[in-house]
Amino acid sequence: MAEWEAVKPTNKAVGWFEERLPILSLVHNVVGPGTPTPRNLNYWWNFGSLAGLMLVIQLISGIVLAMHYTPDTSLAFDSVERIMRDVNYGWLIRYMHANGASFFFIAVYIHILRGLYFGSYKAPREVLWMLGLVIFLLMMATAFMGYVLPWGQMSFWGATVITNLFSAIPVIGDSIVTLLWGGFSVDNPTLKRFFSLHFLLPFVIFGVVILHIWAKKVSDSGNPLGIEVKTNADQIPFHPYYTIKDAFGAGVFFFIFAYFLFYAPNAMGHPDNYIPANSLVTPDSIVPEWYFLPFYAILRSITFDIGIPFTDIVFVPAKLLGVIAMFASILLLFFLPWLDTSKVRSARFRPTSRYFFWFLVIDMVVLTIAGGKKPEGIWPMVSLIGTAYYFAHFLVILPLLGKFEKTLPLPESISQDVLAKAAK
Repeated sequence: MAEWEAVKPTNKAVGWFEERLPILSLVHNVVGPGTPTPRNLNYWWNFGSLAGLMLVIQLISGIVLAMHYTPDTSLAFDSVERIMRDVNYGWLIRYMHANGASFFFIAVYIHILRGLYFGSYKAPREVLWMLGLVIFLLMMATAFMGYVLPWGQMSFWGATVITNLFSAIPVIGDSIVTLLWGGFSVDNPTLKRFFSLHFLLPFVIFGVVILHIWAKKVSDSGNPLGIEVKTNADQIPFHPYYTIKDAFGAGVFFFIFAYFLFYAPNAMGHPDNYIPANSLVTPDSIVPEWYFLPFYAILRSITFDIGIPFTDIVFVPAKLLGVIAMFASILLLFFLPWLDTSKVRSARFRPTSRYFFWFLVIDMVVLTIAGGKKPEGIWPMVSLIGTAYYFAHFLVILPLLGKFEKTLPLPESISQDVLAKAAK
């Protein structure tokens, strides 16, 4: 555990306040420029701070949009059009918020994959990992509710399809759906509830992010080698070394973000959402945003019931099984620190694990593609195979690799590895 360093301001007034409420010490110790940091962090460690920057952008742009948006089914679509056409720079704020959601998920997905590759979920970082997954779940809920707010065709029908999934839960399913809808169909009460929650949840995310950063300070952020810091030579101050590195990474990331913002603002959206919601006209294909597609593919991959063959007796219907599989695919990650039985953290020293990690990445890409296709032809089978591999990876392959994989020898320290690379 890192030692706590008290800040002693030179200003007497600030010092008086700091003695009674040590906010400066808290900030300094968690994200301060002098915080000791492993000297071998690479650019994959940038995506945590990038996700934080995207959260700030989403909060600011969302607050401004809420000033002009009207959460009413008869006015919502027109209020969004008014933001785009009549509000000063409304088009920029709206596109920034809509595309910012996608880039927020891009940063978080890469951040999660980095954690998977370098074993950042292993002891003593289990709580850090779990808090990150809580943030991910809150993001998904917030993004889903935000997608409903424009009240276009895909907004309405996406809300109808996704909320209806809860009806598959025995006994309480219908009550949950009625509670979400605020009635007996997706209508004005639904929109008002989703708007309220969409406005509230980002601040909850911000609170959990603070806990996530605090947990990172307590357990350290890990490093590509997956070994602990042993001497002062293994560390360097966060500033100026990593502030410069983060600034460069942020520059590249926001350059790409700006390209989509100004030249392809609708590339990641669905054209049907520019048609006002109509409960009498069903879209040709109902799909969620791209960042939900892997889990949507898992949901749709289950097309069979579990019961007694050649009879009408069904224990678990396909719809419920699909819902269970979809939620289990995320909840499974909470148990990853115990499913991975290897004592070596980083895949850099686990040659076989590296191959399976890239198989998992390919599998997620395939599921994303399959989730965006109509459930016909080969795509249901592709989704089922991808789903089977996803669960096999975490429930079968990782536990077995921990027992039978031959790992490479670990370096004695971070500084030794860094100096060896420099010598080459």
